[in-house]
Amino acid sequence: MRKVIGIGETVLDIIFKGGKPIEAVPGGSSFNAVISLGRAGVNASFISEAGNDRIGEYVIQFLRDNGVNADNVSIFPESKSPLSLAFLDENNNADYIFYKDHPHDQLEFATPEINPGDIVLFGSFFALNPVVRPQVAGFLEYAKEHGAILYYDINFRASHQNEIMKITPNLIENLEMADFVRGSHEDFGILYKKPEADKVYNAEISFYCKKFICTQGAEPVEVRAENGFAKSYPSKKMKPVSTIGAGDNFNAGFVFGLIKDGITREDIDRGLSEAQWDSLLVSAQEFSTECCKDIYNYVSKEFGEEKKKELKK
Repeated sequence: MRKVIGIGETVLDIIFKGGKPIEAVPGGSSFNAVISLGRAGVNASFISEAGNDRIGEYVIQFLRDNGVNADNVSIFPESKSPLSLAFLDENNNADYIFYKDHPHDQLEFATPEINPGDIVLFGSFFALNPVVRPQVAGFLEYAKEHGAILYYDINFRASHQNEIMKITPNLIENLEMADFVRGSHEDFGILYKKPEADKVYNAEISFYCKKFICTQGAEPVEVRAENGFAKSYPSKKMKPVSTIGAGDNFNAGFVFGLIKDGITREDIDRGLSEAQWDSLLVSAQEFSTECCKDIYNYVSKEFGEEKKKELKK
């Protein structure tokens, strides 16, 4: 089976509702996606660092318990696991406070074997962070050279908006390497002061990457691609329990769809058909909706078991 390799941060998400903590779960953007993919039977692995503490041990064991290879999650002496406080509002959307000592970030790993058609999932500030940029960029270049498909989730938080000028060269480099770029209207409002999908695609993205996905919460997902492809995909109306992992699981579902539908490097280079886009968006929205049904950051194990059956067909 084709492999999915996620690279990103690990955090402990402490979730608050009504001013009180109600749950604490391992998290991180790419982390959440690979957990869901592992539960769905995909051959997934994760590259990261974890704190030299009980939380770090918990995070690594959690990956393994969910079928994800954690051999490339490094632990450094004196390191502490980062925390994220997520405050759910009356609509169960989250505001975040992050506690992380970025200057002490480190990343060391043995480059995993990559074959044509494998998928690399990367994003958030981790993919822009100047401290680990040499290792991240080197890995992405290696993956690209070996025929991997690169999926980039911009996922840029307001807490980093004062660093936009500093990270812009890294952002552009990521856009150039990516085969698919996804971001939310909130990301683009922070980065470019324009949340509208067409404006962002035409002015900021299409020169670097042709395949663009803009999610907008409960509003339709906008897709833009080469040859003038433009389509809106309505979101399923529901009352979410939590939206914390919604975008991460959208990514997981999209990547799952690439594998289930047998979409190859050649298909991507040629340009996807409308039917291929439609199928990928069904999968992405299905995973995202499933995640929002519970307080956790990933799809349920029961949902994952159903998806395993689809992969075997």
